[in-house]
Amino acid sequence: MAEEIGKFTIQLEQEDDYAFRVKFDLNKAADVIMDEPPPLGQRNGPNASRMLAAAAANCLSASLMFCLAKEEVPARNVNTEVTCTMVRNEKKRLRVGRLDVRITAGDELLTSKKLDRCMTLFEDFCVVTASVREGIPVGVEVVNGAGELLHKAE
Repeated sequence: MAEEIGKFTIQLEQEDDYAFRVKFDLNKAADVIMDEPPPLGQRNGPNASRMLAAAAANCLSASLMFCLAKEEVPARNVNTEVTCTMVRNEKKRLRVGRLDVRITAGDELLTSKKLDRCMTLFEDFCVVTASVREGIPVGVEVVNGAGELLHKAE
């Protein structure tokens, strides 16, 4: 059994129809409006699938930056794109079928002496992606500014 090391609580308040205001347990974090796409909602904010995709992409990006740079993180040196593929299961229920994350790392990060080692480690230290992978396939690519593939994992 996994060892529990912490908890956090996030509040959701219904605003209108399927729109919810998400209140984080952080003093300076802005509230976020989440909403479903039509025909249920008005798409006035991201839905849960979009937040899941953003969380996985953010976690992978931060994990890679931490491994490569630690305390001396260069600004504006990573761009990340995540594609979420929606599918229907055998019961015709809508599901997140797959996430594909493409991280473009800038030259400042790629000059790290730890580049090769980090390419084998960073995914395992991403809390969200490692957890999601237990049920959803997540493909990951890291490329340089020229688009050359540096790392690929399925």
